[in-house]
Amino acid sequence: MTGKNARQNAFLRLVSGNGVTVESESHYSLLNHEEVVIGRDPSCQFVLDALKYRTVSRRHAIIRPLPLSPDGQCDWVICDLNSANGTYLNRRQLQGSQQLQPGDRITLGHDGPQLIFDYEFPEEQPGVTIQEAVTPSYFSTSYQTSTKNNDSVSFTQLFPIISTGKDLTRKAYLLPGIITVIFVVLMFATVGQEQTNQIIVAMYIAFAAYYFIYRLCGKDKPWWELLICVFLTMLILRSPILPGFIHIFRERLPGSLPSNQESITFTELLIRMFFGAGLMEELLKALPLLAAYLVGRGLPSPWRERIGVWEPLDGILLGTASALGFTLVETLGQYVPQIAQSVQAEFGTEAGQLAAFQLLIARILGSVAGHMAYSGYLGYFVGLAVLKPSKSWQILLVGYFTASGLHALWNTTGALFGWVLLVIVGVLSYAFLMAAILKARALSPNRSKNFATRFFNPK
Repeated sequence: MTGKNARQNAFLRLVSGNGVTVESESHYSLLNHEEVVIGRDPSCQFVLDALKYRTVSRRHAIIRPLPLSPDGQCDWVICDLNSANGTYLNRRQLQGSQQLQPGDRITLGHDGPQLIFDYEFPEEQPGVTIQEAVTPSYFSTSYQTSTKNNDSVSFTQLFPIISTGKDLTRKAYLLPGIITVIFVVLMFATVGQEQTNQIIVAMYIAFAAYYFIYRLCGKDKPWWELLICVFLTMLILRSPILPGFIHIFRERLPGSLPSNQESITFTELLIRMFFGAGLMEELLKALPLLAAYLVGRGLPSPWRERIGVWEPLDGILLGTASALGFTLVETLGQYVPQIAQSVQAEFGTEAGQLAAFQLLIARILGSVAGHMAYSGYLGYFVGLAVLKPSKSWQILLVGYFTASGLHALWNTTGALFGWVLLVIVGVLSYAFLMAAILKARALSPNRSKNFATRFFNPK
């Protein structure tokens, strides 16, 4: 084309989506030698706000330039990148690749954000404003932004807390901050009260560690259900169920724990720990998951999916919550009192209190690569068994034995070898849990609704 109809740069214009009105339309210039990936992932060229556009996949669609035509014009094609909710072109779902025409309307998901594909013409020099829904750093350098130099200061600029609204709770981690302040005040209030202070510190560290796992999973789960799971495990450990488990796994099966004076080989200790610690404790911590699954089955939708165990992410979240309760009871009820009495008898009260506090921190933080890792890994297989019912028993056995093996390996290494090997085993357990979380996110039927997690942006 020549003359006044000669095409110049192609561009995308964000117009609306998900009920979000784009007050100032956003433009993104397309370069005829670069592909443009659209999605929520920061590595995309056209980045959409993950909180506003939750139906958009991390890498949703791609727009590619075709080779230049003889008259020097460039055409473009769009392809869906196997997104969760599909890509629609002029209200028809995109299958494969399709060439774009001026005025085509691209919709990301059935009711997602909409983009208009068009060309700029010589006589048109529209003013352009960048909408915050698109990350500015990915715009072409040739793209100009109209700004106004305004020195006035508004009331909400002077007092930003008035205007932040929901963003304060959604983006600023307000709730974790409130909880931290409450626990800090409680710590100050209980200085000098050894046991009470230990409980408060242990609970704060434990829930901080769990919040880390929760954010990695990226799925909303009712907080009250997670707390019930924690306290249910704590009740189980104080009930007649625990002596019954000990009788079966440590007296009937070869899981008896060795005494301090007993000489034992690595293989023999590993077998004992596999039965007496791994199989016993992992099954015990899985009981709340079984309860959640059974309760969920009896509820109508959507409560069935919200409360029950219907995918691997559910199993991981509930499994790690159960492990949290187990760790708190084991640490505060067994290990901390034992170390305090032992050190106190030899070095005095203050030394005993210090040793107890040091052990408390190490054990609670270590649960991320310990009890939470084993139980979360087993929880992945519980959820996977629900997704794959025809292979459920094989899946459950693989998960149960693997989690128990990791548990036994940690206990055995800690008893016989130095801290270097213990670090390796701990990292291995943590890696198993992280791999399960990544796979669970990929398998999640609701992955388009799960919140994004990224601790380091790609270079």
